[in-house]
Formats: sequence, structure tokens, C-alpha cells
Amino acid sequence: MGRITWFISAALLAAMSAQAGELYRWVDAQGKVHYGDRPALDATQVEEKKFHINASSDENLPYAARRARERFPVTLYVGEGCGSACDEARAYLNKRGIPFDEQKLVMKEEIDAFKAKSGSDQIPSLSVGKNFLIGYSSASWASELDVAGYPATAPYRAPKPTPAPAPSSDVAPVVP
Repeated sequence: MGRITWFISAALLAAMSAQAGELYRWVDAQGKVHYGDRPALDATQVEEKKFHINASSDENLPYAARRARERFPVTLYVGEGCGSACDEARAYLNKRGIPFDEQKLVMKEEIDAFKAKSGSDQIPSLSVGKNFLIGYSSASWASELDVAGYPATAPYRAPKPTPAPAPSSDVAPVVP
């Protein structure tokens, strides 16, 4: 019975995290542990939980990208009101085929932790391994990603062939 309850709880937690995007674990003033998409204001010991829903996504990456991701993981830091700069940064990483995590800085604690790690509070910012690139600059980002070993362009993958549509019975086939 305990295993079934645990399995159902884990499945629900995974489903919640897929919808919520972010999941936090915190302890309230009475010492009770809670989980949710936003911690309470009086929460202590707040932890952001990371769930990788699609763990098999790395298998589609070329070897060079998988190796670079292991050695120099890429994180894009964005925030409220970032606008077109964050959109351009995200589009650049996607166009180049870079596997990256995106962290939206919303809470004061998140912003303070980011500032302590990066030395700045400017967004968008990119971390490649332990190096931080403040602000979006395609030239400096390209240089850092090249040094880390990421491919310069997204690898071409042939799309799966789509089946030809079945001919409609009311339309006579055209013969040239």
C-alpha cells in the first residue's frame, strides 16, 4: 500500500511541476514542510526543486553538444520586463541549438543569489559553466560558447517524412 501511495504522489508531483514550471520546498514557522509554485512570505529554508521531465532529450544531441553540456552547462537568466533583449537571447540560443536552462529571476532572494554569483543584476545574462556574460551580445556569447565546445550551428536533422494525403474520392486525379 505504501509503494502505491508513494508512486501516485510522485506522479502527481511530476505532473504539477510540468504545469507549474517551478516548484519550491519550504518550511513554515511551525516547522512543517510545504511544496508549491511560490513559497510563503514567512517561509524559511526555501529550496527550488528542479525536475527534468524529458531526461531523454540529451540523446538527440550530437556528441560535442552533450559533452559541452556536461562540462559547461548553459543557463539563461531573465526577469520581469526584460522584453526584446531576452527574446533575442533565447532565439539566439535556440537557433544555434544550444541546450540551456532558463531561470526567471522574480523573488528578491533569487535576484540576490544571482547578483552574488554573477556580480551584476543586469538581465539577460548567460552562464556558461562558471563564467557569466552580462547583457546580450551575440559576438561575446558566440565566443564563449565556441570556447566551451558547443557546435556553431544547430545540427541538421532530417524531418520525419509526412505521409502523403489520401486522394479525395470526389476529385478525379489529374494525369499529365
